Amino acid sequence: MKTLAAAVMSFAILASPAAMAQEKWPAKTIKLIVPYAPGGYTDLTGRITARFLEKDLGQTVVVENKPGAGGIVGTDLVAKSPADGYTFCVCSVGAVSVAPVAQTTQYNPLKDLAPISIVSTIPQTVIVNPKLPIKTIPELIAYAKANPGKLTYGSSGAGGLMHYSVQLFDTRTGTKMVHVPFKGGAPATAAVVAGEVDISFTNMTDALPQMEAGTVRGIAVTSGKRSPFAPNLPTVEETGVKDFSVESWNGIIAPPGTPKPIIDRMSAALKKMAEDPEVKEALAKIGATPVFTTPEEYQAAIAKEVAQWTDLLKEIKTTKN
Repeated sequence: MKTLAAAVMSFAILASPAAMAQEKWPAKTIKLIVPYAPGGYTDLTGRITARFLEKDLGQTVVVENKPGAGGIVGTDLVAKSPADGYTFCVCSVGAVSVAPVAQTTQYNPLKDLAPISIVSTIPQTVIVNPKLPIKTIPELIAYAKANPGKLTYGSSGAGGLMHYSVQLFDTRTGTKMVHVPFKGGAPATAAVVAGEVDISFTNMTDALPQMEAGTVRGIAVTSGKRSPFAPNLPTVEETGVKDFSVESWNGIIAPPGTPKPIIDRMSAALKKMAEDPEVKEALAKIGATPVFTTPEEYQAAIAKEVAQWTDLLKEIKTTKN
């Protein structure tokens, strides 16, 4: 019996995540879960990341789109995935830092996710259907106030950054626009093109090609500074809306409990990715900027954002009431 018990104990130790981390990793295909529909900023960032990781890690990396609920569905899937180093999330600020504050989620971003690194940042672009008589933020505010409850805006889903950036805008400007959720930024942008919704605060990735084609009109960016990818667009703050700055990011996050050697190896790969010329060029084409943070820096950034959005959402709720 003692021999059997010892054998069982040895097997348990060998099968544990810590023991697995001592084996050669990766030994099989890695999945990057994208919590949004194909074609948008997060999806494109995920595919750029997958291509680089395949070269650096020497293993196949596949992207799986799991859209729904403003990114919550895919993020929750990763939070509940095995911590074996073969499933990661290409997560975004909306599902990680905003949604858990705005509504009930099955995961706590500060406890149930293992951040590795932010990989890119991008401003949102305020776009309108060109048939509307709106060419500036002041004109948007005036039109919305003259048509309360009639101007519609598309987002990547309820509870996401695209949703709450407009909620914050409404709070700051005294406007009241109607939310229409989609399964990603790309579908929301397409809805503006088709005239299904009037406006969107969409990622620049989705806005740039449509602005160039003239199918939407870009009127501002939401970041604190103008974007080099659309330098003629003013920031929302420049137009007179005080205390308004919103920027999106994508980052790689693992399930909680993922062994530290795997986290460290992935972190090292992502550090190299941020300096890779091909990656920089690919991200620039979609209006994004490469970034690297350590796991500790990423965790601290999420904690800071959660605190900020907790205060902002209280302000939004108070203003609405």
